[in-house]
Order: sequence, then C-alpha cells, then structure tokens
Amino acid sequence: MIPASSFIDSCKKHGLTLWTGVPCSYLKPFINYVIDAPDLRYVGATNEGDAVGIAAGADLGGQPSVVMFQNSGFGNTVNPLTSLNMIFKVPTLVITTLRGEPGGAHDEPQHELMGQITGGLFDLMQIPWEYFPTEVSEIDAVMGRAVAHMTEKRTPYGLIMRKDSVADYKLQTKASPKPVTEGSVGPWGPQASYPTRREVLAMIQAKVRPTDALVATTGFTGRALYALDDRPSQLYMVGSMGCASSFGLGLAIAQPQRRVVVLDGDGAALMRLGALATLGYERPDNLIHVLLDNEVHDSTGGQSTVSHSVDLAGVALACGYPTVVRAHSLAEAEAAFVNARGLTFIHVKTAPGEKGDLPRPKETPVQVIDRMRGWLKETKG
Repeated sequence: MIPASSFIDSCKKHGLTLWTGVPCSYLKPFINYVIDAPDLRYVGATNEGDAVGIAAGADLGGQPSVVMFQNSGFGNTVNPLTSLNMIFKVPTLVITTLRGEPGGAHDEPQHELMGQITGGLFDLMQIPWEYFPTEVSEIDAVMGRAVAHMTEKRTPYGLIMRKDSVADYKLQTKASPKPVTEGSVGPWGPQASYPTRREVLAMIQAKVRPTDALVATTGFTGRALYALDDRPSQLYMVGSMGCASSFGLGLAIAQPQRRVVVLDGDGAALMRLGALATLGYERPDNLIHVLLDNEVHDSTGGQSTVSHSVDLAGVALACGYPTVVRAHSLAEAEAAFVNARGLTFIHVKTAPGEKGDLPRPKETPVQVIDRMRGWLKETKG
C-alpha cells in the first residue's frame, strides 16, 4: 500500500497535472488528494468516455493528463480510446481499478465478468498495461515505463489497480455549487427555411479570430469544414462519438488564453448529453459550443434523431452555461458568435442533407493533429 502523495508526486515530475475521471472507492484517496492540492486540477466527468475525451484535448493543448475510473465503466472508454487516442496518437495514462478480481475479495455481482476481462480489454485494444504499484520503491520504475511508452509510441498506457493499493486520504475541500441561470431561451419560432450546414460553417470560418482553435465533430461536419477551407487550426474528429465537446473542454483548460470553438451535431450531443453538465460546471470562459441541429444522423443515412423533441438549448441552460442562444437564422447565429463572451452555447437549426461531392481529408488523423500541435505552439491565444 502506498500513500496517494507518492504516486501523484511522481506524476507531477513527469508533467501530469490534470486528472479526470469517474469515482471508484479504490480511487478515493487519489481523487481526494488531487482535489485538495493547489497545484493540481481534477475534472469530474459524468462518463468515463468523456474523461478520456477531456484528457485527450488537454494533451493536445500541452497538458498531459491522467484518466481514472473503475473497471465496470471501462466499456464506456472503448470508443474514444480506440478511435481517438489510438488513431490520432494521443497518449494518456489510464488507471482503472480491478473490481471483481478473480480470487480476490468478494465484490458486487456487476463486477464479476469485468474483473475477469479487464486486462484482456487492454490487450485487445493494443494498449500495454501493468498492475498499479503497491510499494513506494516500485513507483519510479512503473512511471518510467509508462512515460517511455507514451513518449515513444504516443498511445495510452494502462495501470490496473487492485484493492487496498493506496492508503486512505480524507477530503478537506468542500464542493462549491455554481448558480444556474434562471429563465428560458424562448421557444423556436416558425421558420420558412433553415441555413445549410456549409453556410453556418462558412460564417464561422469568416468570423473566427486568427488564434481560435476549431474542433469539429465526426461525420459530415468535419468533412464540410475541410471542404470549405482546410486550416491547421481545425481538428476533424473521426469516431470518438459525441466526444467533441469534452475534447474541446480539455483543450480550453490547457490553453486558457486561447478561444476554442466546438462544432457539434445533434446526434453527437445526444450520445453524451452528460458532457454538457461538466462543461456547464467547469465554465471555461474561452469556449464557444455551436450545435448544428438538423434532426438527423446525416452521415449514416439520414435517420431521425430525437432532437426535434428535446430542448437542447434548455438543457445547456439548465446545465449551467452562462449564455445560451437559440439562433433562428444564419444572421442570428452570426450575431451570437461575433458577440460571444465567456462560455456560450449557440443552438442553430440547419437543413438536412449534404452535397454528393463532400471530400474526406487527404491528411491522416495523425497528420491533422500534428500540424495542429505545431500551430498551437506557433500562435498565441
């Protein structure tokens, strides 16, 4: 058993200062210690996959991170780990607990199968792993191997934590609730027509600051942005279903001097609606969240989403976004974008459908993120 401070100090030596995840009783000492530490930051995610997205965005922004969760939630991370971290080559230290360890202490029934396959999941995703250190003398060697892999291969490294690996640490800090803006953003009025996706994206490209970073959700949104004007300041996400806003949050935290624009879709946002709560609580004042809502899964055949029956702007308001705008036209969307101050949610309805000549980026995901890393270093927010 080791004290939380010993492992965390080793992480700090390697530049890992942002921690994000979902609680587990095995992880309680870590989470409590990081929350109390004045030189560390903990971002509590509503979903393990969201935590992976946050950490990936922070890494792009120059702040390597640690993700932690219990293995019962490991399944929620499979999509971003395989289609974000592994495809874009984004390293993250992943700590998962080993609830339901075969031959170990009695545990709840929901942990039984996952306890048997936790290591196998890492193997299946081609992510190397080892057991979390239980002696202080082991920490430096474990961290050395983890950091060496993440530096050389640029992919995640896993640590599987058994019960009683870390000594108890009692939380001293109390959570500070943040007020939520009361009222509503008003109903949708009658609209004779909707702007197209490309019209909204072209407007944003015309109005962004030279130092703004753009994160476009997977599917037609990223491809349409690329078709309009390919720029090193733009990240075209692939896979990573619903993770664009969490990724943008991580980037905004790592680069507070730079404005981050997240270009989201209704289908993607609905997949990980809890991410809005995390964004609303963290409230980075350098993030604009634009939701392009055409009420369909456009890139998979135009099947309807349920956004026509969900007040997504109202959800953002209830989650704590200080400014929420329901844009009824391209002109209103432009005004909201130009006048945005602080964390802002802009909900704009767009027409479904896309031109048949929509290209895919010629650059690989690794080339796209590498040039964006270079651009972030070259420009100041």
